[in-house]
Formats: sequence, structure tokens, C-alpha cells
Amino acid sequence: MDGAVPNEVLPAAEKVFGDRLPLAERFAQLLVTDGVVRGLIGPREAPRIWERHMLNCAVLSELIQSDATVVDVGSGAGLPGMVLAVARPDLFVTLVEPLARRTAFLTEAVTALGLERTTVVRARAEECVGKLPLADVVTARAVAPLDRLAGWCLPLTAVGGRLLALKGSSAAAEIAEHAEVLSRLGAGAPSVRLCGDAVLAEPTTVVEVVREREVAQRRKAKRGR
Repeated sequence: MDGAVPNEVLPAAEKVFGDRLPLAERFAQLLVTDGVVRGLIGPREAPRIWERHMLNCAVLSELIQSDATVVDVGSGAGLPGMVLAVARPDLFVTLVEPLARRTAFLTEAVTALGLERTTVVRARAEECVGKLPLADVVTARAVAPLDRLAGWCLPLTAVGGRLLALKGSSAAAEIAEHAEVLSRLGAGAPSVRLCGDAVLAEPTTVVEVVREREVAQRRKAKRGR
């Protein structure tokens, strides 16, 4: 198994990554080798690393402006944060991940690929509030339901900035269920965006949430009585 782009998705990969495609293949190679060995990517996912992961994440860049600061929450194997850093050298990307074995992989990958504008932070999202500069964009993929995700991500987002959450078919239902919570967190009305519909057979579904205002952070209740 290697990280080369399968012929069937090569046109899409060339369109999305452009002259960064060789770098993207190097990251894909890391995912299907070290990523599998370290348990970051399941063995069954390796043969479809391009269709289900690399391209699925890369098309998110359609929604991100030039020279943006991006915080990727729960980065895991670097999806989507590392992929965005590979595809978009103009972005300043911070990968936030609490698990040591994952941050070790991410740090090694950042060094190996020479991603000078990418930083790895070992922490939970809530631990980064007030410590990281507020970001233009906060991204997350397969991390948590939308209400909890927004509670972690919006405090890391600048007012006027956006949370971009990669979701599946449940996107519209999650918006309907959690709209009131999002509003209390300072968000505007969320929307569903489809990315990559011009190049992918199955576009990436993204919930876009704009942080419209700051809200007071609730203190955690003390444990015990």
C-alpha cells in the first residue's frame, strides 16, 4: 500500500491540490503506513484514503479565505487540518489534539512535510480558550454532535469567524435539533454547504456556523458537596 493517487480520482486530486499534489501523496503515504501502525487510521480505510479522507477534507478549502488562521479541533490523524495545510500553503494552521500518540504523529508529519505555518498543540479545545489567538476558521471532523462541538469551538473563533464542521447525512437534522443551543453560544443561523460538488462524486457536507457575538463563558460546576 502506498500513498499514490488512484487513477479514478486523479483528475479531482490534480484539481484540488494543484502543484501541491506530490506533497499530498507524501502525507497520504504517512497515513497508510505510520498512521495505520499507530492506530490512527483503520486498516480498512487505507485503500480508500484518497476518496474518503484526503479529497473529502481538501475540498473544505473552498470555504476558507486567503491567509486565514485555522484551528483544527480534535485533529486525530490530521483530518482535515493537515490536509488543508498541505493544500493551502497560505493558511496558518493549528492542530489541537489531546492524545500524545496522535500529536507525536502530527508533529513528525509537519516536520517531514516542511509545513512551516502549521503548529501542533497537545490539549483539549476547552483548554486552549484564552491561550490561542482567536481564529478566522475553526474546523472539526467526526468529533462530536453539533451542540457540544460548537461549545468547544466557538470560543476559539473570532467574532465574524466561522466553525466549519464536516458532517454526513445528519447535518440538517443536527442543525434543527441544536439551533437554540447554537444561538445561546453566540452563533448565527447555521447553514449546510456542499464542497467539491464540481469534482467529487460525493461532495463533502459541511455545517457552517458564524460566531456573531461573544457570550459569557459559564463556569464549571464544582464537584462534590
